[in-house]
Amino acid sequence: MKPRLIWKKTCDSCRRFKKALDEMGVDYEGREMNSEPLDAQYLSALMGEREVKPFLNTRNVVYREQGLSKNPPSRAQAIALMSETNNLLRRPVLIVGDEILIGADLDRAKTLLSQ
Repeated sequence: MKPRLIWKKTCDSCRRFKKALDEMGVDYEGREMNSEPLDAQYLSALMGEREVKPFLNTRNVVYREQGLSKNPPSRAQAIALMSETNNLLRRPVLIVGDEILIGADLDRAKTLLSQ
């Protein structure tokens, strides 16, 4: 199964991460969030039973306005918020098999991709 990359073309970290994967010759399925927004069903499947906090973009205005650092949302609330405001999802997201890398950690990506 091909690795999957969720990224956003207006995100500098995403573009750098994607460029690095491309330069490494990684064959992946990409999903650009502006052209293919993520719905609640997709986000629910992506998160599975994982903890919510790592998926939240702490720099997003919704995160700050709703005080999510002090009052973290439930899984259902987080999915609903992220489906309404895709920018609330921390990115890029690289899915390799059952493993998910959230954020632009290229060293960790290389390790996942080499397994």
